[in-house]
Amino acid sequence: MKRSIRPCHDRAIAVAAAFALAVSGAIAAVAPTAAAAPSATIANSASVSVDAALQLATIPATGVGINTAVFDAAMNDSATPGLLRDAGMGAVRYPGGSHSDHYHWKTGTAEGGAYVAPNTGFDAFMGTMRAAGTQPIITVNYGSGTPQEAADWVRYANLTKGFGIKYWEVGNEVYGNGLYSNGNGWEYDTHSSKTATTYATNLVQYIDAMKAVDPTVKIGAVLTTPGSWPDGIVGPGDTMDWNHTVMSIAGSKIDFTIVHTYPAGTSQADLLTRPQTEIPQIAGALRSLINQYAGTNAPNVGIAVTEANTTTYRDTSPNGLFAPDTFLTWMENGAFNVDWWALHNGVDCTNLTQVEGATEYNDYGIVSSGASCEPPANTPFPAYYGTAMVGKLGKPGDTLVKAASSNSLLTAHAVRRANGDVAVMLINKDPRNDATVNLSYTGFTASSATPTVYSYLKNGHSIGTAQSGSPTTQTVPAYGITVVEMHPTSAPCRVVYNKNQWPGGMVGSITVVNNSLGQVNGWALGFNFPGDTAITSSWDATVTQSGPSVNAGNVSYNASIPQGGSASWGFKATWSGSNANPSAFWVNGAACAIG
Repeated sequence: MKRSIRPCHDRAIAVAAAFALAVSGAIAAVAPTAAAAPSATIANSASVSVDAALQLATIPATGVGINTAVFDAAMNDSATPGLLRDAGMGAVRYPGGSHSDHYHWKTGTAEGGAYVAPNTGFDAFMGTMRAAGTQPIITVNYGSGTPQEAADWVRYANLTKGFGIKYWEVGNEVYGNGLYSNGNGWEYDTHSSKTATTYATNLVQYIDAMKAVDPTVKIGAVLTTPGSWPDGIVGPGDTMDWNHTVMSIAGSKIDFTIVHTYPAGTSQADLLTRPQTEIPQIAGALRSLINQYAGTNAPNVGIAVTEANTTTYRDTSPNGLFAPDTFLTWMENGAFNVDWWALHNGVDCTNLTQVEGATEYNDYGIVSSGASCEPPANTPFPAYYGTAMVGKLGKPGDTLVKAASSNSLLTAHAVRRANGDVAVMLINKDPRNDATVNLSYTGFTASSATPTVYSYLKNGHSIGTAQSGSPTTQTVPAYGITVVEMHPTSAPCRVVYNKNQWPGGMVGSITVVNNSLGQVNGWALGFNFPGDTAITSSWDATVTQSGPSVNAGNVSYNASIPQGGSASWGFKATWSGSNANPSAFWVNGAACAIG
């Protein structure tokens, strides 16, 4: 079993107070960073196909988040709300990593010598959150706390203050309490028994106490990351590994599962493959555990990644590419929350390297802590800009759709927006060569107008905006990120085609939008399936099918579509060889744009 390299914010608690003055209260990150750059070995061209009808997920309001910690004296700086808003942070986790299992929220103090910076208490934190317009995700103290202390926090936050905080997790990396490492753990845990059975049993008590105060809160369970140490190991005192033990006891009570991911790339090129090679497997293993143990509630149990970063190339251009790829791949695979570690963290100024022409400070913060060797405090690092590019692609409520690239060094993500626009993110992981990208679409007809393009370039200090390229051809600079924003073809009507499919079956929905048909009193929609899709049932329309040809008409209650309005209907279908999307639609004889 592979063992993950632990980030140093979890190992440095004992030195936090001494280091605080040097780095504005942040804990040092001292892991060494490799600086060797990969050579460019493949062609600098790619074909990207976008299926705007194949939905992967809806962007959640809490999808893009970040950690902040009570050791961070700059947590509530005047600059913080703007930094969070500009990066599109919809969630902020508090009170911060391993500190969460030391910290007592009522007194603003921490056990075991853990440092707490001034002005980082819960009320001060919430003032910043309200100014930023973000949702808190609270980690209650499992290591040295009690279910009553956690319930009191819920009462104060949601009943006394009316904050309406929805998401709460019980403990940080509790499996790091020494159970699997001969007592030498990084997580503070004062329980006499440190088994997974003990955590799960206590977790149920926390859930009961917290939901007795506010039944609407959602509470998560700490799991080990599938495929990383100590996943799969049966600890002394348990009969199964951590995840199976916790889920077998508490799986029917929890609202979400929690993992942390810190891949350590052996090279820049290796690191940049990790979102695609690791995240789907981790998410699949978590979903399997949820389905096994959560019973009938399994479809409602979510996945949260409450810490994410890498242990290499943290402050330089590789991480600027890794960050958006990580956020988007996790959301495409079902995570409702991903929280970057962290807003500010700290640095070891004695161990600096150069990566792609920039200084690697070994700082887990997404912005500078202002240490002596760093840029001024709150200066964004590349991961900050990479994260902000996610917001250029899509907003909460927009739909992530399928995008595929022919080139392993060119990764693509796509979104269909609520207004019918389609946007595509292109990430060029070649550090030397620009990429010429040819784009094609199904389920969307792009206007021929020059698209709006957002770009973040290697070692850049801002995000650029321009009108450039075309909907079918774009050039992405080496180690750059481009978001291409396109509008649908202007037409008297527009059709939005969505599907969720599985081998042999599917559920589809179709929305007809009246752009300029005038008042419609009765509509007929026609289209052809390119494959062998056969509709078996439908709703909100009368449907007939002859071979590949489908005709759908209104029912009594949706016959009227005013100009600017829409009507929707849905269907179930079977297929065997091909479930390809229709390439053309017409309403009352008029050809419609798609998307």
